Amino acid sequence: MSEKNTYYITTPIYYPSDNLHIGHAYCTVAADAEARFRRLEGYDVMFLTGTDEHGQKIERKAIEAGKTPKQYVDDIVVGIKELWKILNISNDRFIRTTDDYHVAAVQKIFKKLYDKGDIYKHVYEGWYCTPCESFWTEHQLVDGKCPDCGREVELTKEESYFFRLSNYQKKLEELYEKNPHFISPQTRLNEMLANFIRPGLDDLCVSRTSFKWGIPVTFDEGHIVYVWVDALSNYITALGWGSDDDSLYKKYWPANVHLVGKEIVRFHTIIWPAMLMALDEPVPEMVFGHGWLLLAGGKMSKSKGHVVDPVVLCERYGTDAIRYFLLREVPFGSDGVFSNEALIGRINSDLANDLGNLVSRTLTMSQKYFDGKVTPGTAGEFDGDLKALADEVVGKYTELMEQMLFSNAFAEVFRLVSRANKYIDETMPWKLAKEEDQKDRLRQVLYNLCEVLRIVALLCQPAMPETSEKILGYLGADEKGRSWESVKHFGSTAAFATGKGEILFPRIDLEKELEALEKDKEKRAAEAAKAAKKAEKAAAKEEKKSSHAAAEPADEITIADFAKLNLRVAKITACEPVPKADKLLKLTLDLGGETRTIASSIRPWYSAEELVGRHIVIVANLKPAVFRGVESHGMLLACENSADDVKLIFADDCQPGSPVN
Repeated sequence: MSEKNTYYITTPIYYPSDNLHIGHAYCTVAADAEARFRRLEGYDVMFLTGTDEHGQKIERKAIEAGKTPKQYVDDIVVGIKELWKILNISNDRFIRTTDDYHVAAVQKIFKKLYDKGDIYKHVYEGWYCTPCESFWTEHQLVDGKCPDCGREVELTKEESYFFRLSNYQKKLEELYEKNPHFISPQTRLNEMLANFIRPGLDDLCVSRTSFKWGIPVTFDEGHIVYVWVDALSNYITALGWGSDDDSLYKKYWPANVHLVGKEIVRFHTIIWPAMLMALDEPVPEMVFGHGWLLLAGGKMSKSKGHVVDPVVLCERYGTDAIRYFLLREVPFGSDGVFSNEALIGRINSDLANDLGNLVSRTLTMSQKYFDGKVTPGTAGEFDGDLKALADEVVGKYTELMEQMLFSNAFAEVFRLVSRANKYIDETMPWKLAKEEDQKDRLRQVLYNLCEVLRIVALLCQPAMPETSEKILGYLGADEKGRSWESVKHFGSTAAFATGKGEILFPRIDLEKELEALEKDKEKRAAEAAKAAKKAEKAAAKEEKKSSHAAAEPADEITIADFAKLNLRVAKITACEPVPKADKLLKLTLDLGGETRTIASSIRPWYSAEELVGRHIVIVANLKPAVFRGVESHGMLLACENSADDVKLIFADDCQPGSPVN
């Protein structure tokens, strides 16, 4: 536990995706629970999350969607923020790597590392996985594919800048030795040592030239800062590092914990601390690599058809129930399996039967026997055991939460809930109520139950903030009764003024619910298919409109008007049909050193094979457009003898890039 009175916790910044599933929610809910717990303890907490918005994958997806990369990420970020709102995520900051302040700070970081000699220019050649944005050596591939996601990789060769990661191997080994908890849990440390540190570190490619969507390197046009410097730096740029106001950086850094999925532990425990060392900045106290939330059949992934929508789950069962399930079901750090059966079972057993039942019985008896006004009475048998367990649970819970062992911590809380339900059966309040001389004893029994509920509500607050607030409201708990200090002292509440409560978690009929979920799944699949078909028809209509626009008589133009056209010769270096488009060919063109693509509706008149190697004339300064996912930058010159006879204008004797005047 840090000696600072501040606590800085982060999640990874997520790649903008319109398919965020329950696995993404898992990490963010865990970070939120830890942030809420630390606030309860009295820490000044900074909780950061956000989005990692640059890279080749985004650029390609934007083209497919017919948008600019910024438009593409802007639209998706709205949905991500809405999901965090639905999940009741209490983050203090949300960073986007397209934010101006982040861009400026990253450029400053890159230049500083370059000036120190920690970044140098070289040529990169190797295997690259676009979805994972990871470079791999030949021996790291598994069956010739990405070892992380199993997808195809591309052989890449380009001029790049490199970070001298190999220079920091010794310092990293010393870091791990002096701070064995820097990488947690222990299994993650073992993986980093065996798979990366002991084989030896290679220098790291930190700039790209093969795509444009990224932060420009200020001193070398054409290079963009690659993800390792861009995305990882968000943890300090969000606090104002390198800006005119770095007060938040001075207050909160170094981070207490970076919470990340196990698949990106190596980036955060090797590359990131090495970069910080190069910048002469402190490294974070801990990187905690949690496991995956799996479905039967493997990791959640839309490409494999394994996706569970957290929005749908929250709508059906309530946000607190989903948050509790994620934290309680799987030991944090290990892989776990998600199923609807497990979710419904946990809701029924823990939330409906145990907690919901305890709240209902306690409030009902308080109203019935004392009109909701409950004060201490006469102590008796079983009271000591209940109080002792409450004190024990609070101590263990605190220790476990500080280690982010959420499942174990909430198991402790529900051990107290179960004991309180048993306490009701042992003391039999309904029997005490029938005897006049047992009224003070009955009062103490109900007081003890209210006190247990107050403590349980406070301990549940990091997982179920709305439920916690409801229970405390039902009990009439005052400000003192809601404080973290009071949770350590059973009996610190002078009196309770209980109200009537609603059913917190209705019991679910498992068989009927699974049937309803299956029907809902089929309905959503049908709606998605219908939407996709509609979008396909719209694209086909737009394509037809573009390719069959009637030739209208043109107005006379001046020489100045004609001079606006940039007509150039281009060599067709590659050509292929566009999938699901009967008339479109995708042409890759060489304009004398510049490469670009054009989508053209000339497939009815030319085959792809006969065009490769030919020189044509294009309008080179036409505004880019997207057709069926292909960015088309330019227009071919052709003559239309008739609707059935179109001829390209060839210029095979001219050099690529030559102007046509």
